Amino acid sequence: MEMRLEVVQVPVADVDRSKSFYTEKLGFVLDHDVEHIPGMRVVQLTPPGSAASIVIGTGMTGMTPGSLEGLQLVVPDMGAARAELLGRGADISEVQEMGGVQFAFFADPDGNRWVIQGATPSDIRDAHLEEPA
Repeated sequence: MEMRLEVVQVPVADVDRSKSFYTEKLGFVLDHDVEHIPGMRVVQLTPPGSAASIVIGTGMTGMTPGSLEGLQLVVPDMGAARAELLGRGADISEVQEMGGVQFAFFADPDGNRWVIQGATPSDIRDAHLEEPA
């Protein structure tokens, strides 16, 4: 059996404001912006290099705008990614080291909270895979 997580809904109040934030400040690619049926607008956006996308829109979810937290974007070079995002005008936290892995945080205009994680160094990853004694 094969299963792939490909799309995650992100609840937003203002679709156009959020679409601008994700494309302009974060560099997500706009896959489509369609209204399949009246009152149901679907805007799909994909982070650069990702196989998974997010969907924002209207008429799709009962989640409260701003209630999502903890989605993680993994980057190979935290310093470069953070610098690019700051240069685009995104408000990204300082980098935090947690057990050898780097993290930074941001929120979208509605308050949905995201995590940027630096790629886990192989020695840290391997140490977590070892069997406990």
